[in-house]
Amino acid sequence: MTTHPQRGRRIAFVCGAAIILVAGVAFAFRSGPEVRQDVVPTSTELLEELDNDHPDGSPTRKSSMREVLELAESALRQMEGTLNDYTATFVKQQRNEAGELSERNEMEVKIQTRLRNETNDAPMRIYLKFIAPESTAGREVIWGKDLYDGLMAVHETSMLLSWKTIWLEPTGMLAMQGQRFPIYEIGLVRLTEQLLERGKQDLDNPDVNVTITKGHEFFGRQCELIRATRSKPGGGEDDFSLAEIIFDPDAMLIVSYRSFGWPEKEGDELPLLESYEYRNLKTNVGLTDADFDVENEAYQYP
Repeated sequence: MTTHPQRGRRIAFVCGAAIILVAGVAFAFRSGPEVRQDVVPTSTELLEELDNDHPDGSPTRKSSMREVLELAESALRQMEGTLNDYTATFVKQQRNEAGELSERNEMEVKIQTRLRNETNDAPMRIYLKFIAPESTAGREVIWGKDLYDGLMAVHETSMLLSWKTIWLEPTGMLAMQGQRFPIYEIGLVRLTEQLLERGKQDLDNPDVNVTITKGHEFFGRQCELIRATRSKPGGGEDDFSLAEIIFDPDAMLIVSYRSFGWPEKEGDELPLLESYEYRNLKTNVGLTDADFDVENEAYQYP
């Protein structure tokens, strides 16, 4: 496996100006008021339909933030003992710090977790292949904590950039364009850890009400829908009006999270803050070094 991206560094120096000029094509995600919000809260009609399917008792019950945290902690412990790697279709849409909504991004992911050794500190590795939007379809990204000096190996499909691998710092300007988090924050483990961190802030908040609905189908999985509703704005960085978590109790995994802000006026659609979904999830598939190698013949790297 190639470990020193010297060729990419030369390209970065020689073509630096070109990369900046085409940043909108190369790595930026279109965002702004013209972007459509593709994610909405679970409809009350669907929840009522689930109730009607259970005449002996509603599948929805009251819960608490404490119970949600206990579920997340149990999920994290389960992953620590069993989750070495996985593949999935990762779908996300989010607002940046300026409040601009990105387009819905869909990508195939391969991830080796840091939990694949006894001390839970194995180097994380990630491969992404973008499916949507059309402007980024075909883009490939590889990053590993122990690979390529920690740089992201990016292969674009545009005519100007497809002939070379671009090497980017994960927290650099181009890599972070339109992103809330750097690439190494992706994945089921960090999603669960982040929900624990955020949930603890509302542990004793009387303005947050929680329900859990069983029998919620999520791309072929029978899951539980956890809804946390805030009765009034609380301020702070993560001031949601509604958050929805999808938890698979059989696999003990959180497979989706979405949160919504506050409407400008009553009756308006709740504005999406962020949404992350792991569809078609397959765990412990036996990923190898080749899955994170730019010289893999199955990939389109030059």
